Amino acid sequence: MTYRISDLADDVHTLLSQLDISQCSDKLCELVSKALNDTEFISDNLLDRVGREKPREVLYENDELGFCICGHVYGDQAIGEPHDHGSSWAIYGQAEGTTEMTDWRIVKAGKGEKPSIVEPFKTYIMKPGDAHFYGIGDVHAPKRIAPTKLIRIEGANLDRIKRSRIIAA
Repeated sequence: MTYRISDLADDVHTLLSQLDISQCSDKLCELVSKALNDTEFISDNLLDRVGREKPREVLYENDELGFCICGHVYGDQAIGEPHDHGSSWAIYGQAEGTTEMTDWRIVKAGKGEKPSIVEPFKTYIMKPGDAHFYGIGDVHAPKRIAPTKLIRIEGANLDRIKRSRIIAA
C-alpha cells in the first residue's frame, strides 16, 4: 500500500499534537524515512522541476500547527551556504542521490545586524532513505554535486520566517 502525502501529513499532525518536537523528532524522522522508501511516494511528490524558478515546492501545509512538507528537486549541483531555519526546526529526508551535509558550530553569536560566525565541526553523507532532524538554531550546509530529490518538513513555512545572517569563519 502506497504511503501518500496525506498519510505523512496525518501522521506528523498526530505526533505534533501529542508531543513536543523534542520528544518526537526521532519518530518524525522514521515517518520521513518510511515515505522515502516508497517509490510511489517519491514519483507522486518529487516531480522534475525543469524550468521552475525554485527547486522547493510546498506539498502540504497544516493550518492548525503550521508545519509544512516540502519537496526539493535539484537537476544539477546545489551547494548551500551555512544557514539555520530561524525560529523553526526542520527534517531533511534524502529520496534520491546523495547530499554531503556539514554541521557548523557558532563561534561568535550575531547581534542585531551583525552576523553569527560559524566553523564546521561535522560532515556526513545523506543517502536515500536517510532523515535528519535540525533543531531551532542548528546551523548546517548541504552540498549536492549531482541531481537529488528530498523531502523537508519545516516546523513553520520558511517563506515566512526571518533567518539569521551567518558567515563561515
